[in-house]
Amino acid sequence: MSWPAGDTELQALGETIVAAAGGAIGGFEVAFGELTLNAPAHRIVDALTHLRDGPALRFTQLIDICGADYPQRSLRFDVVYHLLSMTTNRRVRVKLQTDEDTPVASAVGVFPAADWFEREAFDMYGVFFDGHPDLRRILTDYGFHGYPLRKDFPMTGYVEVRYDDELKRVVYEPVKSVEFRNWDFLSPWEGAPYAKPGEGYVYGLPGDEKSEKPR
Repeated sequence: MSWPAGDTELQALGETIVAAAGGAIGGFEVAFGELTLNAPAHRIVDALTHLRDGPALRFTQLIDICGADYPQRSLRFDVVYHLLSMTTNRRVRVKLQTDEDTPVASAVGVFPAADWFEREAFDMYGVFFDGHPDLRRILTDYGFHGYPLRKDFPMTGYVEVRYDDELKRVVYEPVKSVEFRNWDFLSPWEGAPYAKPGEGYVYGLPGDEKSEKPR
């Protein structure tokens, strides 16, 4: 194949992979110069093994596992695997669909690097991975509730933390409402000189007019 691969070459590669996968990869699509393979959730280990061990494929590196949330679907989550073949200098994307309750088979036995990637997908989206050796949260705080990258998770979260001087410990409290749309991002403090159209350099910063202190 040439580099970068054209759509015709990717189309041929996709057809070859699907034909030899024995049903572990159900279909593919080529878009924006990239090949995406679609796998049934219960066959993901077979699909990844085929892509890793196929003599003409050799996708031996797992670059990432990530998620995407589509709440309007019954299978709301896409779990996306990005693979790299150092032998053929090719990349491929593998996608599957699942819901909040159906676990996906862990890929740790195929790619040990999947360990932390799957923990991250679990932490951020709540996707469960069956057979994972240690499926715990990895990015959020101890005792965190909810899954931050789900589309129905509020931008401000549910709780906030602060250090309490009286209790001498970190405490959790319900998040205080913040109306981001009302922020003008102008500083009310005086600062260094800046260029003002038609007036040259003046003392202060944009937003100093909000300050009540006389100039």
